[in-house]
Amino acid sequence: MPVPLSRADLPTPIEEFLSWLAVERGRSPNTLVAYRRDLAAYFDFLNERAVPIERVSDREVEEYVASLRAAERAPASVARALVAVRSLHRFLVDESGSGSDPTDGVGAPRVPTGLPKALAEDDIEALLGAVVGDDAIARRDRAILETLYAGGLRISELVALSLRDIDLDEGVLRAQGKGNKERVVPIGRPACAALAAWLSAQGRDALTPARWARRDDAEAVFLNARGGRLSRQGAWGVVRRHGDRVGLGARLTPHVLRHSCATHMLDHGADIRAVQELLGHASISTTQVYTRVTTDRLRRVYDEAHPRARRSRRR
Repeated sequence: MPVPLSRADLPTPIEEFLSWLAVERGRSPNTLVAYRRDLAAYFDFLNERAVPIERVSDREVEEYVASLRAAERAPASVARALVAVRSLHRFLVDESGSGSDPTDGVGAPRVPTGLPKALAEDDIEALLGAVVGDDAIARRDRAILETLYAGGLRISELVALSLRDIDLDEGVLRAQGKGNKERVVPIGRPACAALAAWLSAQGRDALTPARWARRDDAEAVFLNARGGRLSRQGAWGVVRRHGDRVGLGARLTPHVLRHSCATHMLDHGADIRAVQELLGHASISTTQVYTRVTTDRLRRVYDEAHPRARRSRRR
């Protein structure tokens, strides 16, 4: 039986494809890790059947998708894996200038549209008030929570912030989003105040090491307890820890704060185009999912409050 391919054993075509994604398409390191993981699984599948990449047919691709479904992978995970496989084969066809794409006739699984699970504004207030104390870690955690909610930032954008990206006088920060696209994000007075408290002698300076382990750490806005740049996992842990303190538990993730920022702005009359720009969505259709949330909420309020709606339910 063929030996399954590991990540270190991936053949030249896939390594060339990953290099092309990084150099020509500017994909982020996190995206490249996801592609490598999905394609390693795909090539393990092909290797078990002794099918070389150059001779893959639509049958193998369909069987691979079926195997993912049989393993009870979520529709979104199956769709993501197929995107990686499809992108690889299209790259190989373009590079060779001949042959056909075996993924052309393979349909992507339907992914149910999930509505963002925004928190209530009272829950947000409880979370932002959950950080107690005035030591360096408390100042950092308060600034993280306020900034995530104020700017609707992705967790990756938050931990990538450098000191030069923050302008507290103007109340803005510069975030680097997907595809290395930069945008200017306004933040409110509470977030500015929390950041100012963190970027002080009693905050960030108290965690600054005598010698930086990496040059990039010296520019990081958010530091861990050892004085290095805070990781995604570290920031995630900050959110979860304080969420647990106010009883939010699994309802809270960093991305839920982003969802909540968008939903609450639309609830209070913000223009959808402005929310799109704030969140860094390339397409307005991505932002429009939040309008469905607010419409559903409006319907519930209407049904509960309008006298004619109440009468029609009693009949």
